[in-house]
Amino acid sequence: MDQRVKPAPHEIRLARAENPKTRERDLAAQLGVSEAELVAAHCGDGVLRIEPRVNDVLTGLEAVGEVMALTRNESAVHEKIGIYDKVVTGAHNAMVLGEQIDLRIFPKVWSHGFAVEKRDGDDIRRSLQFFDPAGEAVHKVHLRPASSLYAYQKLVAALESSNQEPSVDILAVGSDDEAETADASANLDDLRDRWSRLTDVHQFFGMLKTLKLSRQQAVRMVGQDYAWLVDNDAVSAMFHRAAEREMPIMCFVGNRGCIQIHSGPVKSIKPVGPWINVLDETFHLHLRTDHIHEVWAVRKPTKDGHVTSLEAYGADGKMIIQFFGKRHEGEGERGDWRSLAESLPRLPSTTAA
Repeated sequence: MDQRVKPAPHEIRLARAENPKTRERDLAAQLGVSEAELVAAHCGDGVLRIEPRVNDVLTGLEAVGEVMALTRNESAVHEKIGIYDKVVTGAHNAMVLGEQIDLRIFPKVWSHGFAVEKRDGDDIRRSLQFFDPAGEAVHKVHLRPASSLYAYQKLVAALESSNQEPSVDILAVGSDDEAETADASANLDDLRDRWSRLTDVHQFFGMLKTLKLSRQQAVRMVGQDYAWLVDNDAVSAMFHRAAEREMPIMCFVGNRGCIQIHSGPVKSIKPVGPWINVLDETFHLHLRTDHIHEVWAVRKPTKDGHVTSLEAYGADGKMIIQFFGKRHEGEGERGDWRSLAESLPRLPSTTAA
């Protein structure tokens, strides 16, 4: 962030009033503040600070009924309409395993929480918004007409913080495991040996951690029998082909604190400028294709045969979005998905720096 003096809360509120149509993330960037600081400035004016007690949030949301869950990063916004169902709580990892809302959550990253009310004509739009230590949004929950307002208000009251100051303490956050690690010195033979012995896709992260490799470094190193570079337009091509063939896919978008997953078909694919949008009944996705620096098709062994993912990375080395064919544990990979992934235009491979 630049060295400008940050605006005071009253100055942030004035800027918000003068720019009512500007998206929060965009206005925060213009003001040189984080989105959490922008929201916090309105405490007492449509915003209530709440404790980001993730397990209490998730169990409380079960009673709220139908909502829209939103998880995003710099380049992709993932929105799912459904209910918070099949909640699994935990101090280090929590999950929501419902048919529509499917989340993997890292509670220690959730540092700031707010209940937000925004007037829209005669209506009031209500949401819960959660942010990481750097003030970046990790997850938002927007109420819908079918939501239980009583259950929502009960949850907000239970989470209300004693601190309602219109500011938050923002901490710089170092690079995470998706970023390039300059001191990586993994041995190629070791990587290929460990990769070949994977029996579950969930073992992949542990392998990377052991070898001190970023995900992108690993796919660049491992060799084209396991990972190959495809054209940057491959993601758009995949969406259109999957929609035409009514093929169910899995679409993952995440950040430091939350990964949100869509499982099922995609139907309405709408490119607009640099964005490719999925505009289905219960699933919306907005992806900045101009942010895509590399796309890899990646093959991982499992006890049920290998599975193939399509992974898009930004210029910073972080994964923007990831896709699989829809499958359940214990099932082999869909043949139509494998065929689609393997038919995407290949490019000459690169190697890790």
